[in-house]
Amino acid sequence: MRASSQQGFTLIELMITVVIVAILATVALPSYRQYVIRANRAAAKEAMMDIANRQQQFLLAHRGYADKTAFVATGYTLPPEVSSHYTWTMAPIAGLGARPSFLITFTPTGSQASDGAITLDSQGRKAPAEKWSR
Repeated sequence: MRASSQQGFTLIELMITVVIVAILATVALPSYRQYVIRANRAAAKEAMMDIANRQQQFLLAHRGYADKTAFVATGYTLPPEVSSHYTWTMAPIAGLGARPSFLITFTPTGSQASDGAITLDSQGRKAPAEKWSR
């Protein structure tokens, strides 16, 4: 009689493989999510800096900063990779005898919502600082 050769995997071998894959996924998935959030935030910060530069150009041409409506009327649109994760507001701040200024706020939406809002003003102040430093 000939001994038959074994073909395929045993149930134990299959279960060990599933457990190893599950452990790797539980370690890698949170790191990946944090990476995606940081990448989306970096795109938003770049868009905010672009808006601030355009506001400075607007100030030179019009002696004041634009509100969001006037700014969008100039043809500006957020890049799709930013607009799909953030809503934004921009408001000029005027006071008696004060220099004109503005505040840009990006508020995350959807899967980015846990990240929290980021702001930039006309003086270059960025908040919260820990999100701008990374």
